[in-house]
Amino acid sequence: MEMIYRMFGDTLWIYTAIAGALLGAAFLKYFRNTKAGIWSYSKFDQLLDFLVHRWGWTWFEQPEDVWKKQYPKIAKYIEGLESRILELENATTTKSKSGKKGN
Repeated sequence: MEMIYRMFGDTLWIYTAIAGALLGAAFLKYFRNTKAGIWSYSKFDQLLDFLVHRWGWTWFEQPEDVWKKQYPKIAKYIEGLESRILELENATTTKSKSGKKGN
């Protein structure tokens, strides 16, 4: 009981935990765009891929379309390009089918 009383009586640990979490989050936001951060994140991703393939830990797998959520503008642009390509392919196949004459 005394430990609970001391824990709620001394709240310095709450403030240091919040400050540490905020400083850690700010550092990670900065660090992820540096060369060392990109290297570290890629090594961590390789480690997770190894765990997935070696021991079958499927909860570490990322969906194939995760990049679409991270970069929605690029995904929309690529989808537009793909639809235009399909339209052009369909147009050329219908022209080539109707343009061929029997000998």
